[in-house]
Amino acid sequence: MTNLLVKWFVKDYKNVEDSRVRTAYGVLSSLTGIVCNLILFVVKLAVGAVLRSISVVSDAFNNLSDAASSIISFVGVKLAEKPADKEHPFGHGRIEYIAALIVSFLILEVGWTFLKSSVDKIRNPEELSFNLVSVCILCLSVGLKLWLAFFNRKLGKRIDSSVMKATAADSLGDVLATGATIVSVLIYGLAHVNIDGYIGLLVSVVVMWAGFNIAKETLEPLIGSAIDPEVYDRITRFVESYEGIIGSHDLIVHNYGPTRSMASIHAEVPSNVDVMESHELIDRIEREAKEKLGLFLVIHMDPVETDNPEVIRIRGLVEEVLCQLDPNLHFHDLRIVQGPNRINVIFDIVVPYSLSARETAELKEHIQQRVSERDSRCKCVITVDKAFDRR
Repeated sequence: MTNLLVKWFVKDYKNVEDSRVRTAYGVLSSLTGIVCNLILFVVKLAVGAVLRSISVVSDAFNNLSDAASSIISFVGVKLAEKPADKEHPFGHGRIEYIAALIVSFLILEVGWTFLKSSVDKIRNPEELSFNLVSVCILCLSVGLKLWLAFFNRKLGKRIDSSVMKATAADSLGDVLATGATIVSVLIYGLAHVNIDGYIGLLVSVVVMWAGFNIAKETLEPLIGSAIDPEVYDRITRFVESYEGIIGSHDLIVHNYGPTRSMASIHAEVPSNVDVMESHELIDRIEREAKEKLGLFLVIHMDPVETDNPEVIRIRGLVEEVLCQLDPNLHFHDLRIVQGPNRINVIFDIVVPYSLSARETAELKEHIQQRVSERDSRCKCVITVDKAFDRR
């Protein structure tokens, strides 16, 4: 069913790197969500009125909020499609994240409203009426919502959309909530025990938890999240695949919306190669990164000495020391300044964010001590960097 809808409504559906194709997926997801949730709202509201059940009614209005969320997502996806302009040179892609954030606040508000209603229902319980037909209708709604969850998850994975994945998680939360409501009605029908208020409380908590997770998911790219290791490796491999590039470091990726990213990276080139030749290579990599990765890439060129025996010796010495201290440590931008009695060894090391200032200072002292043990003339001048990916 999912593949059929995609083929009907998304032209060139396999080209998921195209922003227009991605927008078409977003529109399909939003419209499907609007239709399904409106159907569920009407059905559950009618069932809730018949059963006089706060948990069913709360579940119905949760579906209405989901329909409103789909409308906001639809508007957000369409606005995010707008091209760059003078005021927004990086495009409008982040509007999609803002729309998802608004959706999360709506979900939280609905959950909070029915949390208060459920507490009141616990304090002042009302009689329920059991209707097997209504229970069957609720079971059908669980099936529809479960399909919607898998539908959004599949589309989200296909275009790598955090918003769709969050929507899928919200739909699964609705499945649990409606399932709990069914249990409440069945228990009343079989044992005449009214736990409707408690189930409504559970439903409201599930709804608010889904809203919180969506807010967290969408705030990360707005605040500025770490680079996904797969993205980091893909860009690094791309740059280092060119003959004339001997290494890279300090990759930073800025996200301005799905499929809209810019990045900067330091690329190491041999210092004995003509600077104009290296510059031409860097320009070519930047152009082809735009064509092949859809990425606006800015490359800083770092010349590295590859034929100086003393530099090669000291680089190996530093590499050996760092490997003994911690195999995960790595360094870059090594250069030496030789004096009559001392060699300044200047380089950067990359350490994890978990390392405190005191631990970092101790690490630098250990490196200096180990290097001096191997060559007493060496004085390390170390700059500490933090990694920008999630590893």
